Amino acid sequence: MAASGMAPRILCIGIPVRDLTFRVEAVPERGSKANATHLAEICGGNALNAAIAMARLGGRVAFAGPMGDARETSSSFILERMAAERIETRHIVRMPGAATPVSAIIIDATGERTLTIYRDPALWLVKLPDADELLADCAAVLVESRCGPFCIDLCIEARRRGIPVIVGVDRAMSLQDDLLKTASHLLFASEQVQETAGIADNGEALKRLAALTPAFLAATRGPHGTIWLNEAGTLEETPAFPVEAVDTLGAGDVFHGAFTIWLAEGSGVQDALRFAAAAAALKCTRHGGGPAAPQRIEVEGFLHSRL
Repeated sequence: MAASGMAPRILCIGIPVRDLTFRVEAVPERGSKANATHLAEICGGNALNAAIAMARLGGRVAFAGPMGDARETSSSFILERMAAERIETRHIVRMPGAATPVSAIIIDATGERTLTIYRDPALWLVKLPDADELLADCAAVLVESRCGPFCIDLCIEARRRGIPVIVGVDRAMSLQDDLLKTASHLLFASEQVQETAGIADNGEALKRLAALTPAFLAATRGPHGTIWLNEAGTLEETPAFPVEAVDTLGAGDVFHGAFTIWLAEGSGVQDALRFAAAAAALKCTRHGGGPAAPQRIEVEGFLHSRL
């Protein structure tokens, strides 16, 4: 917890998604059919998964970003679940006539997922509330990498106030992306860091990006752990915890959320990465995206058992 004894307040910026998940033995070939063994309807999206994780880990979480028309069912479904997780939703902007994103996700017997998603282009026209309102009593900001177009000014103001801005990167970024230079911490997935840097090696990709941004840089590699650059520019590795994975959906988002809350509580990046690795590992042992994120007591017990 923060020095005051109060849990840190984290602002998450993103676009929530209504996920329909199907479990199958194997992903069907093109033009074929397959029977699912299980169907679940859950809330998702990178920032929302991270927000759920942080709420489960003891953070006070507020969410800002666009959602669809107040009359549609998907946004109502998501808001109900956010309320159940005690995530503050008053900063969410409802977009008249727009649709909240919906995704169809296929999860095979190994836990790997394949998905397709629809995002209404109208959502990108959102105007977030005033920075003073959003950043009041804020210990950290976590941002989906795709949301830069409507939140970059807020992120710049957060950094001016000394508030860390953590960006969870799940797609290749342009080297001219303003978030690349504004963020205090950039957490890439392996494929995305290589695509962003144009180099087919995680370590060399991180080094190239280090010449373009002052941010802390890391790349997650699933069961192979996380590679990152320390303050001296030297590569270090944080191992993953071996578990029997049944579902990887949302694991990266849980990692981002756990890293952010540990950082907001005053820990260094090395401890934050280890805590995040434990939270993500536990998530992979159970089905569901963000709603399968572990509670704090579970993560602490998991880490204690591996001392």
